[in-house]
Amino acid sequence: MAKLASKTSRTAPRIIAVRAVIVALILGASYLVFEFGRIQAGYDVIAVAEERQAFENRIDVLENEIIALNEQIALLETHRNIDREAYTQVEVSLTELQAKIQEQQDAIAFYRGIVSPADGKSGLRVQDFRLSRGNAEREYKIRLVLVQAMKHDRKVSGNVKLSIAGVENGVEKSYNYSELLPKEGEQKWAFSFRYFQDFDRQVVLPDGFTPERIIVQVESKTRSIASIEESYTWLSSQS
Repeated sequence: MAKLASKTSRTAPRIIAVRAVIVALILGASYLVFEFGRIQAGYDVIAVAEERQAFENRIDVLENEIIALNEQIALLETHRNIDREAYTQVEVSLTELQAKIQEQQDAIAFYRGIVSPADGKSGLRVQDFRLSRGNAEREYKIRLVLVQAMKHDRKVSGNVKLSIAGVENGVEKSYNYSELLPKEGEQKWAFSFRYFQDFDRQVVLPDGFTPERIIVQVESKTRSIASIEESYTWLSSQS
């Protein structure tokens, strides 16, 4: 009986070790199958890493350019104080430099929204939404930029659904995007991208309708990537 117990005690660690090896092999095989599937789907680890690094390099370049532009502004302001005769010319140069800095800061915010957003959350998001007046009466232009933050191992696909809520003849009313299209407007609003995608669309508001709120629904068809919804007040969305 003692011999049997001794034999059992020696066999148990071997069984555990064998099981551990089997589990490791299964996990390793599963990972290889997963990577093979991603490669088959067009995912290239090296290419994505290089693209991500390119975004980060671009951020560094822009930040260095902003530092240089700020130094130029400081120099121009000194000249402005010294030479009042060249005041107008210096003011024009300052305005141009400040506009360029703002443009580069916007670009940095855009790239960071893709690579490393401030909130640290991955997934779909609306990076930019703008509304401006069109050429015709009650016509408006919509600018929408979607990004996929942080994780770029797969493309995200889906559809955008936009609606405008407001008041018509004293009654609350909501119109879907398809009901507000100009004659040659594009009804389908599909998206498919790995990093970002931008859209320019137009809507025409019905007579008697006063818009109050815009609802943007970004519906993801990609597994494990959640859909999102954003709401904007009409006045704050206009530019």
